[in-house]
Order: sequence, then C-alpha cells, then structure tokens
Amino acid sequence: MKLSSRSLSASGRIPGRCAFAEKAPFGHVRLARNRSPHLRWSGAPASTQSFVVTVIDADAPTRPDDVNRDGRVVPAALPRAEFVHWLLADLPPSLNELAEGACSQGVAAHGKTQPAGPEGSVQGLNDYTGWFQGDAAMEGRYLGYDGPCPPWNDARVHRYTFEVLALDVPSLGLAPGFSLADLRRAADGHVLARAAIVGRYSLNPALRLR
Repeated sequence: MKLSSRSLSASGRIPGRCAFAEKAPFGHVRLARNRSPHLRWSGAPASTQSFVVTVIDADAPTRPDDVNRDGRVVPAALPRAEFVHWLLADLPPSLNELAEGACSQGVAAHGKTQPAGPEGSVQGLNDYTGWFQGDAAMEGRYLGYDGPCPPWNDARVHRYTFEVLALDVPSLGLAPGFSLADLRRAADGHVLARAAIVGRYSLNPALRLR
C-alpha cells in the first residue's frame, strides 16, 4: 500500500491550517484552522473489507514540568510518548481518499462530539480529552481529528505518523469515543496491509522547518 497527502509539503511539514494551533504574531500561539488533512491511499489488497486511519504524535513530552513555561525549555532528550490526534474506523473498501477539511474545520471548545466523517465510519477519542481536563474553557470529549499543538518551547520537532490500515473485516464493532488501545485490540489479527507517512510540526520560534 501507498499513502500520500497534498496537505503536507514535500519535506513533510504540516501546514498551520491543518494544526490545532499556530505561531502567533504576538504572544506565543493562537488557535488555527484545524482542517483535517488530505489523505489518499492506493494498492490495498483485493480482499480488503474496511480501512482505518490514525494520526499519532510520537514526541509528546512525558513530564509537564517545563511545558509552555516562559524561561524554560522542554529538553529534546526528554523521554517521549504517543499523543493521539485522530482515530477513524470502518471506512468502506470503496473509499481511497479524504479531502482536506472533510472531517474537521476549526477548533471546537469542549471537543467535537459528532465529528464529520464518511458515512458508516466511527471515530474515537483523541488525547486533547485528557490534556484539557480541568480547564473550564476547553474541557470535554474530543472525538475525531484535532491537529498538532506541540509545546511552543519544545526543543524537539514533533513527528506525526499518518497511517492507513487495510482490514479483512467490514467493521471493528467499536462505539464512538473508542480509545487507541480499543482500536489496536479490535484490529489485532485483521490487518492485511498498512501504509504511513510522517509529517513534522513545531511551534518553537527557535526551530525552522522547511
């Protein structure tokens, strides 16, 4: 299988319009257009019965001590963990492309509880659900796509893996709001093929992305 995206630059840079936040002319960051990216896949096995799409940041800090604090830097050497940005399951086998903005346009405070998506698809929780816990202005259940928003003082450029799985079942039987662990457990033993691309994003003004 092969996966491509017209939303990403040739170097893999994710544009600000597909992010949750972007650099601001004053202050550190501002909310962005949060458009779900264009994705197109090809070469799936003839026996494919459904597809899954995931977007996961591999570089989320494992400690919050320095995150988004003036005069501090999140060290590049700090151990990292996964941060889920999108879980989309039960895509029909006839589908091989998602247009930019088809599943998300704009940031929804408290999260999107019924995100847009192809008919019959089901979407899981992303990790902004936990990130905003305790924040009265933003707390909620974040389903569907919400784009990059790495710490603006992170010394590491974050890598986002966009992946499509071809499955041998028409549905994983997951309810809206499922987790990454739920998805991996349900898909275990059903993956016929997979394809991925890696995008890069940073909000640190000291880092330059081309």
